[in-house]
Amino acid sequence: MTTPRALDEVVDLVADLIRFDTSNTGEPETTKGEEGCAKWVADQLAEVGYETTYIESGQPGRGNVIARLAGDPTSTAGALLVHCHLDVVPAEAADWSVHPFAGAIADGYIWGRGAVDMKDMAGMALALARQFAREGTIPPRELVFAFLADEEAGGTWGSHWLVENRPDLFAGVTEAVGEVGGFSLTVDRPDGQQRRLYLVETAEKGLCWMRLRAKGTAGHGSFLHDDNAVTELSAAVARIGTHRFPLVLTDAVSAFLAVAAEETGLDLGVDTPDLETALFKLGGLARIIGATLRDTANPTMLHAGYKANVIPQTAEAVIDCRVLPGRQAAFEAEIDALLGPNVEREWITHLDSYETTFDGHLVDAMNEAILTYDPQGRTVPYMLSGGTDAKAFAKLGIRCFGFAPLQLPPELDFAALFHGVDERVPVDSVLFGTKVFEHFLLHSAPATAAASHPTER
Repeated sequence: MTTPRALDEVVDLVADLIRFDTSNTGEPETTKGEEGCAKWVADQLAEVGYETTYIESGQPGRGNVIARLAGDPTSTAGALLVHCHLDVVPAEAADWSVHPFAGAIADGYIWGRGAVDMKDMAGMALALARQFAREGTIPPRELVFAFLADEEAGGTWGSHWLVENRPDLFAGVTEAVGEVGGFSLTVDRPDGQQRRLYLVETAEKGLCWMRLRAKGTAGHGSFLHDDNAVTELSAAVARIGTHRFPLVLTDAVSAFLAVAAEETGLDLGVDTPDLETALFKLGGLARIIGATLRDTANPTMLHAGYKANVIPQTAEAVIDCRVLPGRQAAFEAEIDALLGPNVEREWITHLDSYETTFDGHLVDAMNEAILTYDPQGRTVPYMLSGGTDAKAFAKLGIRCFGFAPLQLPPELDFAALFHGVDERVPVDSVLFGTKVFEHFLLHSAPATAAASHPTER
């Protein structure tokens, strides 16, 4: 019987992962499924010989799995961390064409919540980890596979807890790869041809969830009131929600725009009138790129009052703030000017921005892996408008990238699938990604004379 390789089982592994309902509501009492999914992953790894560490991070059921694969003993490169989160955002089944946790494989897609965020990469990492163990592969550097809880609520009970309480699990790690990078964006060239750009995440905006609170005088709803907390808060929320922060092009964003302009002939410079609108000529991904040109502060929650004829003493709101690297102090100053004197603010979650450079052997290995399977492709750095577990691992001095390779159909609105209805990933994209990721992992450090790799197939 032929020993299965990653390509033989990766699609089924992704579907199996989706079938675990690991919905993360942000509340411990209603978040579920992480323990069962993590223990299943641990079983899949143990089946092929890995010694795994299963650990619950501070709360019962918040399961995480860590496994190591020894690398070339003569290598001087530090370990490479491959991190994937197992939790997903909730899904309302009535809104979907297929049940979000059925893990259906149909019409050339794997369907379900987490298909792109990020059980596709978790399945690829798991499939390759199993293949390497079966075949006795010695990678050019030690590999650390991490399958984590709680990323969708900021990683408090996942990556951040592990970094703060069990940094020993990541001893020796110098670089890491995770989600939301390595996917293709097809652009139209001036000569009528198309080019696939593969976006490698080298930066993330800061993730800052802010609570606003206004206090006034409680009273009867029929009286005149000059210090109504609801009125005060509503005015502050409106000022913040309509405020336009200044255009700031960071290194990662500037590099992406330069390549996109070169390939498409579009005017995408800092002096371009209404740069956000110009970006939409690149397609649906412009929503992500456009959100990295400025800080953003979007009101998401309001709470006040308990009866129609009672003016409440307090009113609260939550603002989702995303801040560019180097902008935190200036951002807070702008927010404070918008709040007014009677509204207080506090951080619910405050995770720093992150940025690294697009260079070095690991970047070369990403580029080589992409070009091996798409010779006309081109890798380019970009900034993610959201956040990932990279924010936690950066605290340990680990250099982090987003690289979960997928070659996507040009017509697929990939950005809309994240947290969206009918989330799905093309089967062919997963197979392509698995081949690229295998090549990348087997070339993720400079080769040495003692290195031993099986022939890639």
